[in-house]
This record gives sequence, C-alpha cells and structure tokens, in this order.
Amino acid sequence: MKASFIIILVVSALGLLGFSSYNGLVSSSQAVNAQWAQVENVYQRRADLIPNLVKTVEGAANFERSTLAQITEARASVGRVQFANGPQDAEQLAQFEKAQGALGGALGRLMVVVEKYPDLKANAGFQALQAQLEGTENRISVERGRFTEAVQAYNTKIKSLPAVLFAGALGFAERPYFTAKPGAEEPPKVEFNTSGASSDAVKP
Repeated sequence: MKASFIIILVVSALGLLGFSSYNGLVSSSQAVNAQWAQVENVYQRRADLIPNLVKTVEGAANFERSTLAQITEARASVGRVQFANGPQDAEQLAQFEKAQGALGGALGRLMVVVEKYPDLKANAGFQALQAQLEGTENRISVERGRFTEAVQAYNTKIKSLPAVLFAGALGFAERPYFTAKPGAEEPPKVEFNTSGASSDAVKP
C-alpha cells in the first residue's frame, strides 16, 4: 500500500513538472516566433523601399542598368526565402542570410555608383529614401539582436532542468540564431555625402 502511494506521488510530481515545463517551453518558443516576425518586418521594410529607390535612380541619365538589374533580382530572391515561424535549423537560417546578404550587397553597389551622379545625390526624393534605408538598416541590426537573445533564452531553457527531461519528447528542439560577423558591432550604414566625397556602402 505504502509503495503504491509513493509511486502515485512520484508520477504526480513528474506530471506536474512536465506540465510546467511544457507551458514554459511554449511561452519561450512563442517569444522566438514573435521576434522572428519582427526581423522579417524590418527586412520587408527594406525590400519595400527598393522599387521607389530604383524608380528614382533609373531617371538619371545613362545610369548603369546592370546595377539596377542586380538589385531588382536580389529583391526577388529575398521574397522566395520565407519561414512562417522562423528558421528551424542552421541551413534554413543560412538560406535566409544568403538572400538578404545578396540584397544588401546589391544595395551597397548601387550607392557606390550613385557617387558618380552629383545631381542624383542632391535629389530631395533620393535623399529621403537614403534616410529611410539608413534607419531601416539600424532597425535590422536591433531586431536581429533581439531575436538572438530570444533564441538563446529558449535554447538555454530546453537544456536546463527540469525542461531537459521533457523537451525532446514534447517536440521542442534547439533553434538557430544569428551570429556576429566582423564589424557587426557597428550598425550597417547606407549613406553618402553631397560634396562628392566617397562614403560607406551598405553592408548586409
């Protein structure tokens, strides 16, 4: 009788631990998904600025068409890499970063070419777009950092007691996150000056 009572207590305790762990894991997982949505939002904001940027730039006489073609294709590629609840493994995250990196690189090359067109650089519409892009790049840096923090908190939880006893069985696996690259301590810049001096290009 006493042995049966002890077994019931142990099973009940494990059940309570499992229930509590599950709720905590769900909460952490949802926080990761929500933060990924923010990451996608700021990247989408950058992509949404591209058509107006291209339209403004292509009005300049003899502007390099190949540069515009590259940025248009890069923007299209970004739209083909989407994850509803964020990347589930390192390979998916690498695909996302590759597409976004291509767009950032194309945007950077566009800004370098713009240096050859003083009239375009002085255009009020172009300057407004440049300011919006610069602000967006800063937002991207911030949201990437917040996403990494959310994933690190989630990954720590699934590896800690008591959650580690139940995480695998409940379908919770480790999630990938952005890692810092050389120079990542500085916010990406999308800027140039109107004096004709060279400026920093966009970095993905």
